[in-house]
Amino acid sequence: MTLRSNSGIQCFTVRHDGVGIPVSRGGRGRPLVLCPGLNCTQADLHELVSLLRRDHDVVTFDLRGHGLASPAERYSFDAFLGDLVTVMTELALPSAPVLVGYSLGADLAVHYAAEHPGTVAGLVLVDGANPLPEPFLTDADLAEFRAMAEAEAARHESLTAEDIIGLGLEMDVVRGEILDRYQRIDVPVHVIASTAIAGDSIEGRAPRHNRLWRAGMERLVREQPRISADWISADHGLVFTHAPDVAEIIRSRLAPC
Repeated sequence: MTLRSNSGIQCFTVRHDGVGIPVSRGGRGRPLVLCPGLNCTQADLHELVSLLRRDHDVVTFDLRGHGLASPAERYSFDAFLGDLVTVMTELALPSAPVLVGYSLGADLAVHYAAEHPGTVAGLVLVDGANPLPEPFLTDADLAEFRAMAEAEAARHESLTAEDIIGLGLEMDVVRGEILDRYQRIDVPVHVIASTAIAGDSIEGRAPRHNRLWRAGMERLVREQPRISADWISADHGLVFTHAPDVAEIIRSRLAPC
């Protein structure tokens, strides 16, 4: 059942793989679907969503185990991709939308566009879908990453630290093969990347991860010259700390019809 609030936002639920996926839609203008990342919900993205709804018909949703979505028996890249496919299939949009993905959501957007030609008008990829030259997570990183995963798991009722660690390792594999997916996409692609994904510390994992992230993005633009890019001086939380900047780049690169 579809509900409409006083603010004009439509809220409804679609189902995939036994999971209820909450969807919200509001605004006016060119259709845009915003896919959140791991450990991120549509509520977390409220500032960016509000800015985009000024001139876009924006759809947002929660991935399985996140926000208002129900828990699932499995958390994997393919399972999350199935959530996105279900949302896109159930939408009745007047035209092909721009698909915006953040972090893991950017990787999902690239895979979706590669596998479903003709269904999106363009992609904006925010700090994700990076063809890393080598894996992010090495044995030396696991202790620090585990601590981060345990902190993130405390925010969820569904995902455990082991789920998050497993997904982190899986994403290294996905990103190691993602250039092939880019080659199958025939719509405009724009990348928004943080200059320091792991923060500005000179100790621990940050320096290596920052170097890898920049090297991967530079590789993407070099090997796919049709892809344009903007850098924001921030860490991976740029969609929260620099929401106006991200929204303005989306407006300027993919102006509403």
